Amino acid sequence: MSLIKFEGRSVIVTGAGGGLGREYAISLARHGARVLVNDLGGSVHGEGGSTSMADAVVQEIKDAGGDAVACYDSVATPEGGRAIVDAAMDAFGSVDALIHNAGILRDRSLASLTSEEIESVLDVHLRGGFHVTVPAFAEMKKKRYGRIIMTSSSSGLLGNFGQANYGAAKTGLVGLAHVAAVEGAKHGILANVIAPGARTRMTAGLLGSEMDELLDPAQVAAMAVYLASPQCTQTHEIYSAGGGRFARYVVGLNDGWFTPDRPASPDDVLKHIEQIRDLSTLQVHDSGAGEMEVLRRMAQAAGALTAQS
Repeated sequence: MSLIKFEGRSVIVTGAGGGLGREYAISLARHGARVLVNDLGGSVHGEGGSTSMADAVVQEIKDAGGDAVACYDSVATPEGGRAIVDAAMDAFGSVDALIHNAGILRDRSLASLTSEEIESVLDVHLRGGFHVTVPAFAEMKKKRYGRIIMTSSSSGLLGNFGQANYGAAKTGLVGLAHVAAVEGAKHGILANVIAPGARTRMTAGLLGSEMDELLDPAQVAAMAVYLASPQCTQTHEIYSAGGGRFARYVVGLNDGWFTPDRPASPDDVLKHIEQIRDLSTLQVHDSGAGEMEVLRRMAQAAGALTAQS
């Protein structure tokens, strides 16, 4: 008997017609979730469209005794995002969790990147995250319950050649999730980020045969399903998942160097750059207010602020 139980809760999965999204949808249904399978059915580059991919996943879930409906709207427009949420509300009466997984690739080096290649990737990944999250968040807020999972990537968090558009969009989704976590805290809404590593249409031929074998999409589904579940209690966090390894990314801040007497000059920065870069005092905070507390503490220690400030 699994400890992860959705008890009839409904989950939207965007980009659920294949790859990771398909694995998420099937695993969610296996754990009792009612699943809105959203997929435009286009190519990895965002071209074309078909109902067959989403329909096949829905049929697979139903054949196994689960509950799922298909939705073919695009996350790339506000109207599409709203339609996806409306479809879940019409089918299930609630939106309890959202996994924004839809994505396309238009890889090209910075020197050759076109405006269309930038905009199309931002439309699906980053703007798509807003288009589906804004209406979903509103429904979750009414119920005072929700789980939001944004899909990031090491290409954004760490960088990868030829993926400036993709990486920027994926890092933008981290900011969206962090704010959703802050704003959702008092409404029972948790928001987290997953950075998956798996063989999919988007990684075909890039990883090598041995890594392809290791990076089964099913390995990532465990983390996504957990983060979407009622049993998840974490929020405002970023997780890496792939190939059997599960880990946490953090955005940290060190104490750095503080000058209370006068505005620093570029020469001062040069002289103290190693102290500014020193990670021995690294801390992880749950909001931007944490950085102000670091400054307050250092200013008080230097006598630039009173203890009561």
